[in-house]
Amino acid sequence: MKITPYDENGFRMDHPRGTVSFNYLLMGGEPEKLENFRYILGRQEGDFSMPRHRHTFEQIRLPLIGDMNLGEQGILHEGEIGYFPEGQTYGPQDDPLGDPRQLQLVLQFGGASGLGMAGGRGRGPDAQRDGIARRGERREMKFPRPRYQSVLIMNPAHFNWLPVPGADGVERKHLGSFTERQFWIEFVKIDAGAEWVSVSETGKQLMVVLSGQAVAEGTEIGELAALQVEPGEKLHVSAVEETVLYNVGLPPIQLPAIPSDQFDIITSDGAIQFEKARERV
Repeated sequence: MKITPYDENGFRMDHPRGTVSFNYLLMGGEPEKLENFRYILGRQEGDFSMPRHRHTFEQIRLPLIGDMNLGEQGILHEGEIGYFPEGQTYGPQDDPLGDPRQLQLVLQFGGASGLGMAGGRGRGPDAQRDGIARRGERREMKFPRPRYQSVLIMNPAHFNWLPVPGADGVERKHLGSFTERQFWIEFVKIDAGAEWVSVSETGKQLMVVLSGQAVAEGTEIGELAALQVEPGEKLHVSAVEETVLYNVGLPPIQLPAIPSDQFDIITSDGAIQFEKARERV
């Protein structure tokens, strides 16, 4: 289990466009493991633009301050959750610097396709963003064909709080589970003075405190503190004041017995080359 307090001085100018700073809340997985993930708090530092692109990994975004322009796929508004499926194209983006500056939670992790965080890119503080070729570089990338037709945008305000059985003063909003990996997104609200005991046998849980003050396993946690709870670990959270947790559950990746052929090979000039059967993985 990891419990990481929020460090307001932890931002680094790591985005390749040079206009977004990253605060790394949680990092997980060995470099070549399929289940790598990184949890980032991104803050806009200047006008931001990005061409249409896609990634080999999954992304979940929650804008805390300001909206995010998705280009052809519309606007991800403050407080909404956007699920960007692996292989799904979005953009072009054009976000002038606003006041206050845009701030959002971004979770990136390997998807059910088994490509992980691909090729050593997009995995750490100094890595190049995956899926975007450097200027003048021609290279090939392997992408899963997207399972959904577009970015999925969820409005948590339209979901109901439901009581958690056996936990007085604790409610949950379950926003859904996705792909054959069955990762899930939810909110948990703990009333002041109440306790939530959480244990999941099916997957790793990655939590961020959205509001409130609480004590988790003897550690005081406040807004934007991050928690990583491994399968089978029991987490005790006692709320000092009403506390809302944003939780994403990541079960292990299971690959099919018969390898999938649902991949594209993309070159940096945008050409698509469909895989030959003998190249399937």
